[in-house]
Amino acid sequence: MIEKDKFHILNYVKKEEYSASMEGMRYMLRKKESGDGDVLEVIIWPEPYCYAKTEEEKKQRKEFAFSAEGVMQAADWLNEQYTEQKPLWELSKRMAL
Repeated sequence: MIEKDKFHILNYVKKEEYSASMEGMRYMLRKKESGDGDVLEVIIWPEPYCYAKTEEEKKQRKEFAFSAEGVMQAADWLNEQYTEQKPLWELSKRMAL
């Protein structure tokens, strides 16, 4: 699970995509231009492949405000998705071996 008190990635995401994995669930946070300004796009997908090698239909996306509060909401969403879809992540983790 993501520990929100240690998840301070906003300054990093201002310049680069941030990607990581959590027990079978891979995820990426990145700045995305929108008509109303920048937003924080969060994408999750199952292991074993990287973002570029994973089929689009296996990816799930959500947008948040591009702010520290948005990062905290993104962390909550990531933790929720990890819990709610745990069988998928466990299966993908086994397939990666």
